[in-house]
Amino acid sequence: MTDTKTAAVVLAAGLGTRMKSAIPKVLHPLAGRPMILHLLATLKRAKLNPRVVVVGPRMQAVADAVKPHPTVVQRPALGTGHAVMAAKGALAKFNGDVLVVFGADPLIRPETIARMVAARRARPKPAVVVLGFRAADPGDYGRLVVGRDGRLEAIVEARDATAKQRSITLCNSGVMLVAGRHLWRLLDRLDTKNAKREYYLTDIVKLARVEGLACAVVEGEEAELIGVNSRADLATAEAILQDRLRRAAMDAGATLIDPATVYLNFDTKLGRDVTVGPNVWFGPGVRVGRGAEILAFCHIEGARVAAGARIGPFARLRPGAAVAEGAHIGNFVEIKNARIAAGAKVNHLTYVGDARVGAHANVGAGTITCNYDGFGKYHTDIGAGAFIGSNVALVAPVKVGARAVVGAGSVITEDVAADALAVTRAPQRAAKGGARKLAKRAQARAKAAKAKS
Repeated sequence: MTDTKTAAVVLAAGLGTRMKSAIPKVLHPLAGRPMILHLLATLKRAKLNPRVVVVGPRMQAVADAVKPHPTVVQRPALGTGHAVMAAKGALAKFNGDVLVVFGADPLIRPETIARMVAARRARPKPAVVVLGFRAADPGDYGRLVVGRDGRLEAIVEARDATAKQRSITLCNSGVMLVAGRHLWRLLDRLDTKNAKREYYLTDIVKLARVEGLACAVVEGEEAELIGVNSRADLATAEAILQDRLRRAAMDAGATLIDPATVYLNFDTKLGRDVTVGPNVWFGPGVRVGRGAEILAFCHIEGARVAAGARIGPFARLRPGAAVAEGAHIGNFVEIKNARIAAGAKVNHLTYVGDARVGAHANVGAGTITCNYDGFGKYHTDIGAGAFIGSNVALVAPVKVGARAVVGAGSVITEDVAADALAVTRAPQRAAKGGARKLAKRAQARAKAAKAKS
């Protein structure tokens, strides 16, 4: 390989004790995907390859999650510089530059990485490019000391900074790009003469400056460089990512009536002229076609909604739901592993699971497909143009033929032929004056009960 290539080393060995979780920190999800996978996707978009992930002992879950990316184990944990050293063997055949980034920094943008790469290759071709940001409250962040010529002179930890240095608002994100021909030599010169007895990656800036090598700073946005180290950080990162996803959806032609209340998954696809009402939640694997309308308070995951369909309000589409063009799914309707054909209507208080509803069929309020008998799940097939009355139970496996009619309140346990009328309700009876007699008996019982008390 040539020195025009750039690899990435992702540091993911931290236990994340502040998360107070049995789940490794970098596997906590953002918009439905583990945060480290967001970062790896960004590195791929930035065309960094190979991408090596450094994990700690007993972190097989992380290694499995990032496959097929190679992983190396940092053993023992002796600081960030030591973590990068652990990746040396995995990059033995690589001669290009190396970006070091943290697995708990999921929001960094590919454009920011591209600017770091451009700065590294521009004259004077600095040996180290550090990613910084302007913090509204620098607090305990390390400060980046820049000379009059704009070059990076030092990284100073907050606890070691002078009063003047603490007034600097340009902070260290920890992300750095290092020339491959200098990286391993500089790492070999690190020592543990510090309070933590660890190898600090930040010390390579000082070592590079001692050798007379140039170092540079590229500035990113504070919002993209927050590290996720606690549940509160996770919530902050989720809010930032949701804002990005909403903006991208609207820029692509979708209308979000109240964007702040719509929650998108990282892979949600909304077609042009889709309208999404307030308080809608999208889980993984959702595709919505052009011009479809998702009304307020819907919950959708693993579903396909075709062009011109109308969903909600208060509808739930579960995995395997496929709603075809022009179909209507109404309020308090749940669809699971079922195909709703073009122009069909399932408008009220209904459950359709493991089923097919044919084109232009109508399913009445309160209808359910009884798809599970406690041991297995079975299929219901409703033909094109069929009409299912209100409060019907379709006991699967069962088939209702095209244009058939099922009367309200029926329990259907056998197939209904095409064009047939099926009714299973008990005959209606009426007793003249029965209501008055019933009222008298009820009043007498109430009077007797009162007398006993």
